[in-house]
Amino acid sequence: MLTLLTFPAAFGQFSASPFCVKTAYMLQLSGQSWQRSDMLNPSKMPHQKLPVLRTSQRLVADSDLIRDWLETQGANFDADLSDIQKAQSRALIRMAEEHIYNHVVLDRWGNDEVWPILRDMFFTEVPALIRRPVTHAIRKSVMKRMDGAGVSRFSDTERTDRLERDLEAISAFLWQSPFLFGESPTAADMSVGPVLAAMRATPKETQLTRRIKTDTLLNSYLDRLEQAIPL
Repeated sequence: MLTLLTFPAAFGQFSASPFCVKTAYMLQLSGQSWQRSDMLNPSKMPHQKLPVLRTSQRLVADSDLIRDWLETQGANFDADLSDIQKAQSRALIRMAEEHIYNHVVLDRWGNDEVWPILRDMFFTEVPALIRRPVTHAIRKSVMKRMDGAGVSRFSDTERTDRLERDLEAISAFLWQSPFLFGESPTAADMSVGPVLAAMRATPKETQLTRRIKTDTLLNSYLDRLEQAIPL
């Protein structure tokens, strides 16, 4: 049986990481038998990140590489898509994972109201005596990455404007069908959906959580996706 090494459930989600949720969705639709194994510290994993899929032969790291592996085993997440739709799917996935996701990270790690919740939930393995200085250093590293990506350099208004254009692009697809490319979820839904769901699930009300929660179209889409692929 396949084993998905994943960050634990959090904030009402299968996992705090949308990439772990994405992989769980793919496993559900692949027809493979699988189980989850939670961990908080992926430092001994390939790439030092999660998700990782344990197969009978090896560890497969990274959600995209896990998708590739599942497709070599017979899964086809975009079976009914045209070549143009597959290209659009690729663009939507990259937009969600390389841009929108950074806004989610900043909303959680850069927000002084949200950060203590994350710290106390995800760093329980760090001894209490040194937890604050250790987690402060980790938070500083994450924020440096956000600065390098450019996200934290924008004003709140600039960030909102940039993000709004992405959300409008996603909504344009959803005005036409229940899911991004038709009546059933495809690979794009399994990436875009978890990132938006993570934005909605941030454990304090922020500008981003309000943006998703007050959008009937996006809210109903996320609910539909969770119902279509129960985890």
